[in-house]
Amino acid sequence: MRSVVTVIFSARQSVELTVNIEPGGSASAAARDWFDASWHSLGCEPLRASGKVLLLDKIMGVADALGYSALSTNNDAAVEFATQSALALEKPRVTVDLPGLTVGF
Repeated sequence: MRSVVTVIFSARQSVELTVNIEPGGSASAAARDWFDASWHSLGCEPLRASGKVLLLDKIMGVADALGYSALSTNNDAAVEFATQSALALEKPRVTVDLPGLTVGF
């Protein structure tokens, strides 16, 4: 499946990445595990006052921690993030809107 992942950092900074994935099964579970590990290794903080962290929060946190610079210039990091996002959500279109604090698909 072809998947387009867009990360919006600001009105002037966004990154659009296209990856091909095979969703489902162990690959999707591994992608969710990748976000768990990345969330912790990057030192991300919960977005909610309750401290509860959902998968979508992890996707936003990892995108924010990686930043525009890494995702726009480091092709390996960008492809890895886009692939893991598409696999974790199993969607052909994913939009990570950091200013709006949303992940849409």
